[in-house]
Amino acid sequence: MRLLCGILLVSVVLLAGCGSTKEAATLAVEDLFLKAKALFDDGNYLEAINQFTVITLQYQGSSRAAEAQYYLGECHYKRGEYLLAIYEYSTLRRNMPASPFVADAQYKISMCYYNLSPKVSLDQQYTKKAIDEFQTFVEYYPSNPLAVDADAKIKELTNRLAEKAYETAQLYTTLEYYKAAQFYYDDVIEKYHDTQYAPLAYLGKVQVLMARKHYAEALAAINKFIERFPDSVLRHKADQLKESVENELKSSKQVTGKGSGSREDGASVTNAYTGLHKTP
Repeated sequence: MRLLCGILLVSVVLLAGCGSTKEAATLAVEDLFLKAKALFDDGNYLEAINQFTVITLQYQGSSRAAEAQYYLGECHYKRGEYLLAIYEYSTLRRNMPASPFVADAQYKISMCYYNLSPKVSLDQQYTKKAIDEFQTFVEYYPSNPLAVDADAKIKELTNRLAEKAYETAQLYTTLEYYKAAQFYYDDVIEKYHDTQYAPLAYLGKVQVLMARKHYAEALAAINKFIERFPDSVLRHKADQLKESVENELKSSKQVTGKGSGSREDGASVTNAYTGLHKTP
């Protein structure tokens, strides 16, 4: 009997000890989080990173672990360390998918790539990643108040990619590499048809096709422009191009009908178009 009482007493003591240890741990992580958050609010991001890291490593199962992980990303974001911030936000998204901070982390990943996106003349790898991440955010969180801003940024970044492709097409046109120019004009037309560069790309494509003496294709392209953008401010220029293309087609038919003496005359008619330089 005495032995049994002793065992029960030890069990009670151990249980009480476990409860107090758990309570102490809860108080410890709460105090540590508040200290880290105060450092963050004061702009002391480096020291805050140290404190939040302790929480994520030593108190992984606590109620503050996901929030601490999110604030690790926030600290790097505030410091302009966007790649490090992406890593921390992605860790939260991957390891704690049920956390209420995941939506904000997804948006911030998008914003990191947005801030890394360079000017148009440079490589647009980060621009494409930003678009992908914003689209993921809108897809998973369509009712989130930030979805409106995400949509706006998708349009902005898509327009940047369209500008990049259009400027590349113009560069190749200037260099008289007409096939390459046509490739990029088509890229704008197909991928960025809802941007301001699509109608410009149609007109550029027509001029390149004329330079390559592909008048039937040029006429089809200009008719497509008129069909898609009947009220465009570029309509007058499109009408002028269409008239030039139709004249070239008529001249080509007339020259073809002359028989053996037509080659020299055809060349003179073709070279009358001011945009012609190199043949493809």
